Amino acid sequence: MPVVVVESPAKAKTINKYLGSDYTVLASYGHVRDLPPKDGSVDPEHDFEMKWEVAGDSQKHVRAIAEALKADNALILATDPDREGEAISWHLQEALTKRRSIKKDTAVSRVTFNAITKKAVTEAMANPRDIDAPLVEAYLARRALDYLVGFNLSPVLWRKLPGARSAGRVQSVCLRLVVEREMEIEAFRAQEYWTVKALLASPRGQTYEARLTTLAGKKLDKFDLKDSTAAELAVQAVTSRDLKIVSVEAKPAGRNPAPPFMTSTLQQEASRKFSMGARACMNAAQRLYEAGHITYMRTDGIDMAPEAVSAARDAIAAKFGKEFLPDNPRIYKNKAKNAQEAHECIRPTDMMMSADKLGLTDSDQRRLYDLIYKRTIASQMAAARFERTSVDIASADGQVGLRATGQVVLFDGFLAVYEEGRDDTSGDEDDGKRLPQLAEGEPAEKREVTPEQHFTQPPPRYTEATLVKKMEELGIGRPSTYASVLSTIQDREYVRKEGNRLFPEDKGRIVTIFLLNFFRQYVGYEFTAKLEESLDDVSAGERDYKDLLASFWRDFHRAIEETSELRITEVLDVLDDALAPQLYPPREDGTDPRECPLCKEGRLHLKTSRTGGFVGCSRYPECRYTRPIGGEEQSEDRVLGVDDGDEISLRTGRFGPYVQRGEVTEDNKKPPRASLPKGWAPDAMDLEKALRLLSLPREVGLHPEDGQPIKANFGRFGPFLIHQKPDEAKPVYANLKDPDDVFEIGMNRAVELLAEKRANPGRGRTAAKALKELGEHPGEGGPVNVMEGRYGPYVKWGKVNATLPKDTTPESITMDQAVELIAAKAGKKKPARKAAAKKPAAKKTAAKKTASKTSAAKKPAAKKAPAKKA
Repeated sequence: MPVVVVESPAKAKTINKYLGSDYTVLASYGHVRDLPPKDGSVDPEHDFEMKWEVAGDSQKHVRAIAEALKADNALILATDPDREGEAISWHLQEALTKRRSIKKDTAVSRVTFNAITKKAVTEAMANPRDIDAPLVEAYLARRALDYLVGFNLSPVLWRKLPGARSAGRVQSVCLRLVVEREMEIEAFRAQEYWTVKALLASPRGQTYEARLTTLAGKKLDKFDLKDSTAAELAVQAVTSRDLKIVSVEAKPAGRNPAPPFMTSTLQQEASRKFSMGARACMNAAQRLYEAGHITYMRTDGIDMAPEAVSAARDAIAAKFGKEFLPDNPRIYKNKAKNAQEAHECIRPTDMMMSADKLGLTDSDQRRLYDLIYKRTIASQMAAARFERTSVDIASADGQVGLRATGQVVLFDGFLAVYEEGRDDTSGDEDDGKRLPQLAEGEPAEKREVTPEQHFTQPPPRYTEATLVKKMEELGIGRPSTYASVLSTIQDREYVRKEGNRLFPEDKGRIVTIFLLNFFRQYVGYEFTAKLEESLDDVSAGERDYKDLLASFWRDFHRAIEETSELRITEVLDVLDDALAPQLYPPREDGTDPRECPLCKEGRLHLKTSRTGGFVGCSRYPECRYTRPIGGEEQSEDRVLGVDDGDEISLRTGRFGPYVQRGEVTEDNKKPPRASLPKGWAPDAMDLEKALRLLSLPREVGLHPEDGQPIKANFGRFGPFLIHQKPDEAKPVYANLKDPDDVFEIGMNRAVELLAEKRANPGRGRTAAKALKELGEHPGEGGPVNVMEGRYGPYVKWGKVNATLPKDTTPESITMDQAVELIAAKAGKKKPARKAAAKKPAAKKTAAKKTASKTSAAKKPAAKKAPAKKA
């Protein structure tokens, strides 16, 4: 039986159902090889030689494929029909060849299908081909570029900006978009303007609204009515004159449906309509594809197969009637610059199967399928028809003019099924209003004339939908990368998502300003877009990928070397100047915005720490004034009172307001401090509240069963109780709902909460369960495990916990993937881990020698031969 290899078990199960017992269908579980996450995996000095290794977890999958090939000497590579799918097939062929599982007489073929249906799979099997070499070379170029940027730029970040994490080629440009939008918002100054609205009535008593458009015979511009005085004069001009209708113009209008979905537009619409993130959207789409419900979901194409167009038209005629069908099928032209990486649009595989008939139980899959189904059907329906009416009203002397607009839907067309969401609906309010019957020459009775105040609005923060749209417009990234790019900048804590909007964190802002000042070319929109076009040329077979790498590396390496020589203080000086407009805005009293508001002597300057950037006083440690980068300048610290000879003061630091007992002295370098709990306003603080905070932790009493103290305090996650029995290895923590409980809770309630916590440990933080042991970290040592957490599975290495992407299962995660997640989460290597691992080995010489022998035996297998040019 020929061996057919696909990526996932779900896909294998569906395809096996179509092919039957004549084939052996196995899963590779994604990529089987990758570049080891260490220096030297891409060697620019030797023609960009790339050293690959089979991931530890992937070895068993490769072994299973090799075993199956012993029974039948035919291999069919049926991975996804895009660049990554082509690369997986190439890696499999290379890995199996090195194992000598593929021999000279082994029949190796490549098949692709855009949908997992019996017809598509059967047709693909009848039309095999070779692996697409240019597409593989485009993958090699992208992988090498990402490696060279990550492994050369990230260390510069770690050394020059403590607390910064790694930097990626496309992720850094995406982060720049978010940061620059935030800076636009901060620099924005609202401008006041007014409009005048009139409620008018026809001779038949029907009312309608009109807006003032002409005043004193001149057409009004947006800011002509700049204040309430000008607006009131305009109101008087309208109320003092009789009005009549001077023209009624009705025009027919049509609106065509949006094209079917491609990857970017699907992510945008899922975000608009369901607030579904890009990762969740692609995860649901992947499952729909693997189940055979939709066509391939990573595509930049909007064209539809002729048989699918016919099926959609049949479904429209059956469900809505022939009047909803245009005379000819709608043809959508593909926008992709590189046809080899474009595929058919995302559509249902069966046009007669609506979401209700499909019976999907997963809510994300059901909503997404319904969206895809309706968009596809609507794309082949007749246009909607409207009648748009504009009514001009004026005074007899022509000094005052108003306009009323509205529309009537004459035929729903595609709107009966689907209407595309919008990111900006401003200015469209009047379009949907219906007007009463009005005729030219009729009087317009004034019922009410109202001035309305407005202010210009700053540009909105990006949502995932609008950010994907902007990246697509600029030519940054490709459909298969958008979800991972957005996830990465959030996982690295450069950007946070609140509601549906993206906000840059301080460390994200500093990283962007650093890159703009020292690596401007490599976060440039035009440069990144041109690089993407060059990579597309490689896919099309029009450019050699090693020439592309050499051209990029020459200038990039020089920039790395120049920046590496800079001292941290030099870097901070440059960033401080670049961020000055945001860090030191003019003060209302006209004083120097860089003067320390606490000591009045020091100068404010940008500083960095492991947690990100902040503004601090140059006289540190004599003056300890600090504030966050994005925070407002705080007023002077104030003394709340005196207790036992010590001044109790309220202060503001990098992490917010806190109270302190006494001052920093040579003998008392760390005076008692306590942060204000969430919900405690600094303005409401007094001496009594401050002393209560400084007295913590509070001992509630001794536990009646064991005599051990129960204490209450505030922690990182809020108020809590803590108690430890003599026979317990660790103390038990019980959360408190109300901050006041820290000071007021009694023994009975405390004992009850602790008993509930011990009886239901799953409700809090408990020891995580290991789902899978991956082995020792290849670069730093120490066990790497997949753990079961409260919010889902995660990879654990030492103190680093990295959440698994939603589309990755604990069973499928490989060591390479785990190391990549750890690197993204940790930001830099942990030498302490490596040093600590040597201690126990020193005590056991024999074990050390055995381990060395084992390591030496494994080395030749780990260092794979240079990848051949496909």
